[in-house]
Amino acid sequence: MNPTYDFTGQVALVTGASSGMGLATARAFAEAGASVVLADINQAAVTSATDALAGDGHQVLAVRCDVADEDQVAAMVAATVDRFGRLDMAFNNAGIQLPVSDAADEPAEAFDRVTAINLRGVWACMKHELKVMRSQGSGAIVNCSSLGGLVGNPGRAAYHATKHGVLGLTSSAALEYAPRGVRINAVCPGTIATPMVADMLATGELDLEQALANQPINRLGEAEEIAAAVLWLCSPGASFIIGVALPVDGGYTAR
Repeated sequence: MNPTYDFTGQVALVTGASSGMGLATARAFAEAGASVVLADINQAAVTSATDALAGDGHQVLAVRCDVADEDQVAAMVAATVDRFGRLDMAFNNAGIQLPVSDAADEPAEAFDRVTAINLRGVWACMKHELKVMRSQGSGAIVNCSSLGGLVGNPGRAAYHATKHGVLGLTSSAALEYAPRGVRINAVCPGTIATPMVADMLATGELDLEQALANQPINRLGEAEEIAAAVLWLCSPGASFIIGVALPVDGGYTAR
Protein backbone atom coordinates (compact mmCIF):
# COMPACT_ATOMS: atom_id res chain seq x y z
CA MET A 1 0.00 0.00 0.00
CA ASN A 2 1.35 3.42 -0.95
CA PRO A 3 1.67 6.18 1.66
CA THR A 4 -0.97 8.88 1.53
CA TYR A 5 -0.13 12.56 1.21
CA ASP A 6 -2.04 15.75 1.79
CA PHE A 7 -1.08 18.29 -0.86
CA THR A 8 -4.15 20.44 -0.29
CA GLY A 9 -3.43 24.06 -1.23
CA GLN A 10 -0.41 23.09 -3.32
CA VAL A 11 0.03 23.20 -7.09
CA ALA A 12 1.70 20.56 -9.23
CA LEU A 13 2.79 20.66 -12.87
CA VAL A 14 3.33 17.49 -14.92
CA THR A 15 4.65 17.36 -18.48
CA GLY A 16 3.99 14.44 -20.79
CA ALA A 17 0.79 14.13 -18.80
CA SER A 18 -1.67 12.71 -21.32
CA SER A 19 -0.74 9.06 -20.71
CA GLY A 20 1.63 6.65 -19.01
CA MET A 21 3.80 7.81 -16.12
CA GLY A 22 2.80 11.44 -16.55
CA LEU A 23 -0.92 10.79 -16.34
CA ALA A 24 -0.51 8.40 -13.40
CA THR A 25 1.49 11.04 -11.54
CA ALA A 26 -0.95 13.85 -12.35
CA ARG A 27 -3.79 11.68 -11.08
CA ALA A 28 -1.87 10.82 -7.90
CA PHE A 29 -1.16 14.50 -7.21
CA ALA A 30 -4.83 15.35 -7.76
CA GLU A 31 -6.04 12.52 -5.52
CA ALA A 32 -3.68 13.84 -2.81
CA GLY A 33 -5.46 17.21 -2.95
CA ALA A 34 -3.17 19.25 -5.21
CA SER A 35 -4.32 21.48 -8.04
CA VAL A 36 -2.65 20.03 -11.11
CA VAL A 37 -1.59 21.36 -14.50
CA LEU A 38 -1.36 18.62 -17.11
CA ALA A 39 0.85 19.58 -20.06
CA ASP A 40 1.43 17.63 -23.25
CA ILE A 41 2.14 18.19 -26.92
CA ASN A 42 -1.02 16.23 -27.78
CA GLN A 43 -3.83 18.72 -27.19
CA ALA A 44 -6.71 16.28 -27.65
CA ALA A 45 -5.20 13.64 -25.38
CA VAL A 46 -4.28 16.01 -22.56
CA THR A 47 -7.68 17.71 -22.72
CA SER A 48 -9.40 14.33 -22.47
CA ALA A 49 -7.25 13.28 -19.51
CA THR A 50 -7.86 16.59 -17.75
CA ASP A 51 -11.60 16.46 -18.36
CA ALA A 52 -11.70 13.02 -16.74
CA LEU A 53 -9.94 14.31 -13.64
CA ALA A 54 -12.17 17.38 -13.51
CA GLY A 55 -15.17 15.07 -13.71
CA ASP A 56 -13.94 13.42 -10.53
CA GLY A 57 -13.94 16.80 -8.78
CA HIS A 58 -10.24 17.67 -9.05
CA GLN A 59 -8.84 21.14 -9.74
CA VAL A 60 -6.96 20.73 -13.00
CA LEU A 61 -5.84 22.63 -16.08
CA ALA A 62 -4.80 21.31 -19.50
CA VAL A 63 -2.00 23.08 -21.37
CA ARG A 64 -0.63 22.17 -24.76
CA CYS A 65 3.16 22.43 -24.64
CA ASP A 66 6.02 21.27 -26.81
CA VAL A 67 8.86 21.26 -24.28
CA ALA A 68 11.39 21.62 -27.10
CA ASP A 69 10.11 25.19 -27.54
CA GLU A 70 11.21 27.36 -24.61
CA ASP A 71 8.59 30.00 -25.35
CA GLN A 72 5.88 27.37 -24.95
CA VAL A 73 7.48 26.18 -21.71
CA ALA A 74 7.52 29.73 -20.35
CA ALA A 75 3.87 30.12 -21.32
CA MET A 76 3.01 26.81 -19.62
CA VAL A 77 4.53 27.93 -16.32
CA ALA A 78 2.90 31.35 -16.64
CA ALA A 79 -0.48 29.70 -17.23
CA THR A 80 0.04 27.62 -14.09
CA VAL A 81 0.70 30.68 -11.94
CA ASP A 82 -2.08 32.69 -13.61
CA ARG A 83 -4.61 29.96 -12.83
CA PHE A 84 -3.48 28.75 -9.42
CA GLY A 85 -1.26 31.52 -8.07
CA ARG A 86 1.86 29.48 -7.35
CA LEU A 87 3.88 26.38 -8.24
CA ASP A 88 4.97 23.93 -5.54
CA MET A 89 5.83 20.69 -7.35
CA ALA A 90 6.83 19.70 -10.87
CA PHE A 91 7.45 16.39 -12.62
CA ASN A 92 9.40 17.03 -15.82
CA ASN A 93 8.43 13.81 -17.53
CA ALA A 94 7.98 14.56 -21.24
CA GLY A 95 10.32 12.49 -23.38
CA ILE A 96 10.67 10.35 -26.47
CA GLN A 97 12.49 7.19 -27.46
CA LEU A 98 14.46 6.59 -30.66
CA PRO A 99 14.66 3.43 -32.76
CA VAL A 100 17.73 1.32 -32.11
CA SER A 101 20.63 2.55 -34.25
CA ASP A 102 24.28 1.76 -34.75
CA ALA A 103 26.18 4.70 -33.28
CA ALA A 104 28.02 5.13 -36.57
CA ASP A 105 24.77 5.42 -38.50
CA GLU A 106 22.66 7.65 -36.23
CA PRO A 107 21.34 10.64 -38.20
CA ALA A 108 22.16 14.04 -36.75
CA GLU A 109 18.48 14.92 -37.07
CA ALA A 110 17.56 12.07 -34.71
CA PHE A 111 20.18 13.16 -32.18
CA ASP A 112 18.96 16.75 -32.33
CA ARG A 113 15.32 15.73 -31.91
CA VAL A 114 15.82 13.48 -28.89
CA THR A 115 18.11 16.04 -27.29
CA ALA A 116 15.64 18.88 -27.87
CA ILE A 117 12.89 17.04 -26.00
CA ASN A 118 14.62 14.81 -23.46
CA LEU A 119 17.42 17.13 -22.35
CA ARG A 120 16.80 20.67 -23.52
CA GLY A 121 13.12 20.24 -22.64
CA VAL A 122 13.94 19.29 -19.06
CA TRP A 123 16.41 22.19 -18.88
CA ALA A 124 13.77 24.67 -20.10
CA CYS A 125 11.08 23.35 -17.77
CA MET A 126 13.36 23.43 -14.76
CA LYS A 127 14.59 26.92 -15.66
CA HIS A 128 11.13 28.46 -15.73
CA GLU A 129 9.82 26.46 -12.76
CA LEU A 130 12.79 27.64 -10.73
CA LYS A 131 12.04 31.27 -11.50
CA VAL A 132 8.72 30.83 -9.70
CA MET A 133 10.06 28.66 -6.88
CA ARG A 134 13.01 30.99 -6.31
CA SER A 135 10.66 33.86 -5.60
CA GLN A 136 8.53 31.66 -3.32
CA GLY A 137 11.53 30.26 -1.46
CA SER A 138 10.09 26.77 -1.71
CA GLY A 139 9.33 23.96 -4.13
CA ALA A 140 10.20 20.46 -5.28
CA ILE A 141 11.16 19.33 -8.78
CA VAL A 142 11.52 15.77 -10.03
CA ASN A 143 13.13 15.24 -13.41
CA CYS A 144 12.53 12.04 -15.35
CA SER A 145 15.75 10.36 -16.35
CA SER A 146 15.83 6.59 -16.96
CA LEU A 147 17.82 3.50 -16.20
CA GLY A 148 19.44 4.80 -19.38
CA GLY A 149 20.81 7.66 -17.31
CA LEU A 150 22.74 5.19 -15.16
CA VAL A 151 23.95 2.58 -17.65
CA GLY A 152 24.64 2.21 -21.35
CA ASN A 153 22.99 -0.08 -23.88
CA PRO A 154 24.02 -0.93 -27.44
CA GLY A 155 22.01 0.92 -30.07
CA ARG A 156 20.84 3.60 -27.63
CA ALA A 157 23.76 6.04 -27.55
CA ALA A 158 21.79 9.22 -28.32
CA TYR A 159 18.88 8.39 -26.03
CA HIS A 160 21.16 7.42 -23.16
CA ALA A 161 23.20 10.57 -23.66
CA THR A 162 20.10 12.66 -23.02
CA LYS A 163 19.16 10.70 -19.91
CA HIS A 164 22.70 10.95 -18.51
CA GLY A 165 22.47 14.67 -19.19
CA VAL A 166 19.28 14.97 -17.17
CA LEU A 167 21.16 13.67 -14.15
CA GLY A 168 23.87 16.29 -14.61
CA LEU A 169 21.25 19.02 -14.77
CA THR A 170 19.54 17.60 -11.71
CA SER A 171 22.56 17.30 -9.44
CA SER A 172 24.03 20.68 -10.38
CA ALA A 173 20.76 22.58 -9.98
CA ALA A 174 20.01 20.68 -6.77
CA LEU A 175 23.23 21.95 -5.21
CA GLU A 176 22.47 25.48 -6.35
CA TYR A 177 18.90 25.59 -5.08
CA ALA A 178 18.96 23.51 -1.89
CA PRO A 179 20.02 26.58 0.16
CA ARG A 180 17.06 28.47 -1.34
CA GLY A 181 14.42 26.01 -0.16
CA VAL A 182 13.94 24.15 -3.45
CA ARG A 183 14.64 20.42 -3.66
CA ILE A 184 15.52 18.87 -7.03
CA ASN A 185 15.81 15.13 -7.66
CA ALA A 186 15.40 12.63 -10.48
CA VAL A 187 13.71 9.28 -10.99
CA CYS A 188 15.25 6.63 -13.22
CA PRO A 189 12.45 4.31 -14.38
CA GLY A 190 13.11 0.84 -15.67
CA THR A 191 10.91 -0.75 -18.30
CA ILE A 192 7.40 0.40 -17.42
CA ALA A 193 4.09 -0.73 -18.90
CA THR A 194 3.28 2.49 -20.78
CA PRO A 195 1.96 3.21 -24.28
CA MET A 196 5.55 3.95 -25.40
CA VAL A 197 6.74 0.53 -24.25
CA ALA A 198 3.66 -1.12 -25.74
CA ASP A 199 4.55 0.41 -29.11
CA MET A 200 8.13 -0.83 -28.79
CA LEU A 201 6.89 -4.34 -28.03
CA ALA A 202 4.42 -4.25 -30.92
CA THR A 203 7.09 -3.25 -33.44
CA GLY A 204 9.61 -5.78 -32.16
CA GLU A 205 11.96 -3.04 -31.02
CA LEU A 206 11.76 -4.44 -27.50
CA ASP A 207 11.62 -8.13 -26.63
CA LEU A 208 9.33 -8.81 -23.67
CA GLU A 209 11.16 -11.93 -22.52
CA GLN A 210 14.48 -10.09 -22.49
CA ALA A 211 12.95 -7.06 -20.77
CA LEU A 212 11.61 -9.26 -17.99
CA ALA A 213 14.92 -11.09 -17.67
CA ASN A 214 16.72 -7.76 -17.22
CA GLN A 215 14.54 -6.79 -14.25
CA PRO A 216 15.12 -9.17 -11.33
CA ILE A 217 11.58 -8.58 -10.11
CA ASN A 218 10.58 -10.41 -13.34
CA ARG A 219 7.82 -8.09 -14.47
CA LEU A 220 7.31 -4.71 -16.05
CA GLY A 221 6.85 -1.76 -13.76
CA GLU A 222 3.55 0.06 -13.48
CA ALA A 223 3.09 3.76 -14.15
CA GLU A 224 1.61 4.13 -10.67
CA GLU A 225 4.88 2.89 -9.16
CA ILE A 226 6.73 5.78 -10.78
CA ALA A 227 4.02 8.14 -9.56
CA ALA A 228 4.50 6.84 -6.02
CA ALA A 229 8.22 7.61 -6.17
CA VAL A 230 7.61 11.10 -7.55
CA LEU A 231 5.06 11.97 -4.87
CA TRP A 232 7.41 10.77 -2.15
CA LEU A 233 10.25 12.88 -3.51
CA CYS A 234 7.92 15.91 -3.47
CA SER A 235 6.61 15.19 0.01
CA PRO A 236 7.86 16.21 3.47
CA GLY A 237 8.94 12.58 3.85
CA ALA A 238 11.82 13.32 1.47
CA SER A 239 12.73 16.67 3.03
CA PHE A 240 16.43 15.70 3.37
CA ILE A 241 16.72 14.20 -0.13
CA ILE A 242 18.69 16.42 -2.50
CA GLY A 243 20.07 15.68 -5.96
CA VAL A 244 19.45 11.93 -6.03
CA ALA A 245 19.02 9.74 -9.11
CA LEU A 246 16.48 7.27 -7.75
CA PRO A 247 16.28 3.98 -9.67
CA VAL A 248 12.72 2.66 -9.89
CA ASP A 249 13.63 -0.26 -12.09
CA GLY A 250 12.80 -3.60 -10.50
CA GLY A 251 16.46 -4.19 -9.76
CA TYR A 252 17.86 -3.60 -13.27
CA THR A 253 20.71 -1.36 -12.10
CA ALA A 254 21.37 -3.36 -8.92
CA ARG A 255 23.22 -6.06 -10.88
